[in-house]
Amino acid sequence: MPSLAPAAVVEPAGTPAVDSNAAGPDESDIIVTGTRASGITAAESAAPIKVLDAETLQHVGQPNLNSVLQQLIPSFTAESFGGDTANLTLSARLRGLSPNHALVLVNGKRRHGTSNLHVLSGPFQGGAAPDLDFISPESIKRIEVLEDGAAAQYGSDAIAGVINIILKDDDEGISGNATGGQYYKTGGATYAGSLHFATKLGEDGFFNVTLFHRFHDFSQGGGLDTRVTDVNGVLRTDLSAAQQALYKNIPGFPYVNKINGDAKQYLTNAQFNSGYKFGNIEAYSFGSYSRRVASAYENLRVPDRVIASPVLGVGGTLTTPGELIFNPLGFNPREGTREDDFGITGGVKGELGGGFHFDLSTTYGDDKNSISTIDSANRSLFVDTHFTPTNFYDGFFRATEWTTNLDLTKEFDVGMATPLTIAGGAEYRRNSYQIGSGDPGSIYKEGGQSYPGFRPSDAGIHDRKNYAIYGDLSVSPVEKLKLDGAVRYEHYTDFGSTVTGKGTARYDFSDGFALRGTVSNGFRAPTLAEEYYSATNVSPTSAFVQLPANSAAAKLLGFGNLKPEKSTNFSFGTVIRPAPKLTFTIDAYQIRIRDRILGTGTVYSSGGGTDALGRSLNFPVVQTAIVANGNILDPTVTQTGVNIFTNGATTRTRGIDVVASYASDFESYGTVNWTVSGNYNETKLTRVGVAPVQLTPVNAAGAPVAGGPIALFDKTSQSLLEDGSPKVKIVGSAFWSLDRFSATVRETFFGTTSALYSPDGGTYFLNRVGPAFISDVELNARLTRSIQLSVGANNLFNRKAPTVTLLPNGTGRPAISNGGNVFDAPLGITPYGTNGGYYYARLNFAF
Repeated sequence: MPSLAPAAVVEPAGTPAVDSNAAGPDESDIIVTGTRASGITAAESAAPIKVLDAETLQHVGQPNLNSVLQQLIPSFTAESFGGDTANLTLSARLRGLSPNHALVLVNGKRRHGTSNLHVLSGPFQGGAAPDLDFISPESIKRIEVLEDGAAAQYGSDAIAGVINIILKDDDEGISGNATGGQYYKTGGATYAGSLHFATKLGEDGFFNVTLFHRFHDFSQGGGLDTRVTDVNGVLRTDLSAAQQALYKNIPGFPYVNKINGDAKQYLTNAQFNSGYKFGNIEAYSFGSYSRRVASAYENLRVPDRVIASPVLGVGGTLTTPGELIFNPLGFNPREGTREDDFGITGGVKGELGGGFHFDLSTTYGDDKNSISTIDSANRSLFVDTHFTPTNFYDGFFRATEWTTNLDLTKEFDVGMATPLTIAGGAEYRRNSYQIGSGDPGSIYKEGGQSYPGFRPSDAGIHDRKNYAIYGDLSVSPVEKLKLDGAVRYEHYTDFGSTVTGKGTARYDFSDGFALRGTVSNGFRAPTLAEEYYSATNVSPTSAFVQLPANSAAAKLLGFGNLKPEKSTNFSFGTVIRPAPKLTFTIDAYQIRIRDRILGTGTVYSSGGGTDALGRSLNFPVVQTAIVANGNILDPTVTQTGVNIFTNGATTRTRGIDVVASYASDFESYGTVNWTVSGNYNETKLTRVGVAPVQLTPVNAAGAPVAGGPIALFDKTSQSLLEDGSPKVKIVGSAFWSLDRFSATVRETFFGTTSALYSPDGGTYFLNRVGPAFISDVELNARLTRSIQLSVGANNLFNRKAPTVTLLPNGTGRPAISNGGNVFDAPLGITPYGTNGGYYYARLNFAF
């Protein structure tokens, strides 16, 4: 069923029988997220929580969980395109905060994060959260999304909320689906299939397994590359005769650059869930193994990008016929990954006697990305030796997490409206993060074009431990009042200790009206990747080093080690039921984060512009830091510099979540479930830190220039944080069902997004994506009791973002493109993506 509500998801009559989980949650369903008390229903929750059942998840076209939640949860924003290796592991956010601020649980247990850090600037920068693509939709019984700060209940990274994925626990039956689809005119052919098998395990147990495989091809929606053509797609006349003769033969001319599009990937998931009861004790285990093999196009390298003179060791611009050209047609390098992800949980739970309930579990997760550069070349190696490999092994990222939990609960009758529930427990967690270096060709001088390998100075392994104890009290002093309090003590081996707390209350004035509110504080330790990631990010004209935040090189620039973020959350809301089957909820919130970890703008060593005071933005000390970190940059690029994560700001996020749901019965014309849900979310920088004194511009003599240090975060970084995601998102849906037929219609409104971009750090241009309505539709026919056919479209009317305005500079090339691809939209800030409509068919079966 495609509608949702924070208090319930009401299942319409006449649901097809092809899904054994079609009878989704209603007002009597018990939730397990956001409270330690037992027997609490979604309708009674003191905190805002949305519940999506298995049937709901089926009626979204694209077979990945990020897309599912993007279309169903207004406060959830999925990444449509990522730069460099981020395009291989797309991420998501809750309530406009970082991906790292939402905690993902599976069956109530912490899910490990990805090792592939989102490094480049954008709304998702710094994300290293769990990859939801590794959870097969077919394996899910329901999803509970707690939209409230819960660091005191679940741990330091639950500042924006919690996504708890509850796996199917059936003990018989076979179900699955097969689907195929494609974007309209931009490629991206997709084929996927899943199979879910469940059986009894002895007399008192169950075991089920879900297998999933998906192929997704490249999509391509880019514009002109103004290194090759003018703004009209005509070969540039200011190129030399030799260049013109080469450039006109680049495959695909004039649309020669393939970077703007989805990665090609093969994804295979295998998951299981099991349990066995021994009287009052249940042993359980669940886990998953996934492999993703993917590659994404990077910027075109033009034919004379990699050349060498017949005289060994000399290279430059193509001028004589005797020079050696690596590829007369140019080449489109790709970044590739082979990712192996593994997670397993085992535990026992039950009743000890005397009313004590316990849950003891341990969870291990491991994510490894082996990175490669494909169809590329090492220019310096070709110049020096007249030979270069075309494929490079760049090294690997690896992140592991081992978590052990003990939870204890007991109810005490204290003479109040409900028993007093006391819960407590302890947690041990160990995290590690590792970078492995690449092969010799990938690190020879500047490395392969588009993505250099990780140098030995980048490589290393880091770990830390975390110990926590926590307690929770839940009670209703009087029948209409619910109170819940939580406190958590945590100790990190690298940061020390902290205490967080949360208080929640709800009062039902009547069956049709209730008020609820929460106050809490949070604490998020930086991920190990934010602290220690090190690599060089390149384009045809630039090379920027991501300095590890905790490195000696960063300290040369005046940056200290990262420290934890601290947050304060407030929320206040109401639940209104003015009529049977009609529910409204309104929840307002504010989240203040101090010492927030953000990526700085680029700090230039060369190629920077001037600031508003006319001071040069190039710093010799930056080149010193690059050398100290062991990085070697491409000598042909015009811009070099560094980026770094730092605790540089205080942010304030304010928003409102609104949901209205209603179920209608038109008798012989069927039933319709209506839902309208919306989110308004605005993040503001309320304090921006000052850059270190080492980043004060100097004159030709090396003396500091008046005006103090440069801005810690440039206008691009600030605008991406404040305006790079839509402030308004509204989802309206209707699910109609009659006998063998049903249909889903969904309309999503996205508000405006924008960001300032600069070719040199001094001159800025505004890129803007205006408001848009995106239409989704799905038609379903039950062919037999066990088989259902569906056809549908996401973005039915093929809505695409406006093209970037071309702003010629002195050379006649768009300044904002910096010599690269002119995209259909500013990548990363188009909430509905750049690919346009996706059209699909799906066959579901259940036996």
